[in-house]
Amino acid sequence: MKPVTSDRGEIEYTVRRSPRARRVRVTVDPVGGVQVVLPRRAAEREAAAAVRELGPWIRRRVGELRRAQELVDARAGTLPYLDETLVVVEQDGRSRAHRRAGELHVPAGPEREAAIERWYRRAAREEIGARLDRACAQAGLAYEGLTIRGQRTRWASCSAERSMSFNWRLLLAPAAVLDYVVWHEVCHLQVMDHSPRFWALLERWCPDYRAHKEWLRRNGQTLVL
Repeated sequence: MKPVTSDRGEIEYTVRRSPRARRVRVTVDPVGGVQVVLPRRAAEREAAAAVRELGPWIRRRVGELRRAQELVDARAGTLPYLDETLVVVEQDGRSRAHRRAGELHVPAGPEREAAIERWYRRAAREEIGARLDRACAQAGLAYEGLTIRGQRTRWASCSAERSMSFNWRLLLAPAAVLDYVVWHEVCHLQVMDHSPRFWALLERWCPDYRAHKEWLRRNGQTLVL
């Protein structure tokens, strides 16, 4: 850890050099903290300069991550599922997670989280698949396939081959946010970039997309088990 002193105290950070980096990049991660990625030939002082310059943003981001962790900790034995809250019930001898009404019965012990993730992945295929089919039917478009993933930095994608990929963690968000992400990718079937034409198309199908996009930006870090 290296410290940088600014007018509001110290910021500690780590440095990682990357042969592929073209410029200095600063990231704030809930696990890794503040990290500066330097191009291979960049001087070490460039890292400190970047942290000092981005100090206000870094502090704001650290605060957002702290708030997100507090919200996750406050769940106290429950998990969000779209607009519902499921009570997590641990059971000895169980190997799979299974929902019963408002309860999610899960294995007790170290396999608990993996079983929960598998359950959410299965549920995501059904929930997202149904929404994707419905949105495509409304828009008169078609996709080629659906993959459920668990990326850390991407919520969904639409390939040039019209293949859809969605993050299962979206089931931890409100239903309206999931619907927004579905419409975002469906609009990419017609417009692959983020040009004004794309945003106008998205607004046509999802008029409140700005609010949902902002919710995901502010609360995306809470979408964890």
